[in-house]
Amino acid sequence: MNPTRTLATAGRVLTQIRHDPRTIGLLVVVPSLLIGLVAWIFTDTPVFATIGPAIVALFPFIVMFLVTSITTLRERRTGTLERLLSMPLGRGDFILGYTLAFGLLAIVQSLVAVGYAVWVCGLEIKGDPWLMVAVAVTDAVLGSTLGLFASAFARTEFQVVQFMPVIVFPQILLGGIFIPRDQLPDGLRQISDWLPLSHAVDALNAVSTGSHDAAYIGGQLLIIGGFAVAAVVVGALTLQRRTPSPQPPIPELCTPEHGVSRA
Repeated sequence: MNPTRTLATAGRVLTQIRHDPRTIGLLVVVPSLLIGLVAWIFTDTPVFATIGPAIVALFPFIVMFLVTSITTLRERRTGTLERLLSMPLGRGDFILGYTLAFGLLAIVQSLVAVGYAVWVCGLEIKGDPWLMVAVAVTDAVLGSTLGLFASAFARTEFQVVQFMPVIVFPQILLGGIFIPRDQLPDGLRQISDWLPLSHAVDALNAVSTGSHDAAYIGGQLLIIGGFAVAAVVVGALTLQRRTPSPQPPIPELCTPEHGVSRA
């Protein structure tokens, strides 16, 4: 891996996204709008104060997963990745470049989402707000790395969406968003301990309520970061240069134009 090539890849990705207003809106604006919608639904109730921190983790995670996986898959389907890897660009440079680019976007996304949730939607935070931003950024980066991981196994954009019930939905159901994790059945609680989104939700809830110190939050960040690094490594090892054709090519028919007479 070469830092110059990694930074060049990240710059190329950021340049492409800069010229795509819809993707910018999806990454930066949509998560905040969804957080605002949830806050509006539960106006004059204590529900948003309870689930608000988890929602801050959920929407950026999903959006980053979708955008990163589809963008990476498009690079393979169009042959861009194959051309890039034919040059002195390794798979690690490609994956790290994408991770860096979307990590920078995750910082902007998390700052906007947390600021909107706190100052516009009225989410109360008893802990350090910057710790919430740090957890939100790490969680969004996790979504990006899992998107890179999923794109390595998908052939079409539809298959990327099919990975959501496998990778994303179980984390939503068992992450402590709908019911506290300590109230889950024993088997499901043990499974949830191995899901990275669970640790992001726990960290954000801890910052919101002020129930744990910075050391606990730091430990949760290390766990989330470990999952992100593992996803990057596996994604780099399994990345294909080009998406194989789902169907074998149709052989050409023998016609008189090819110099073969028909029977």
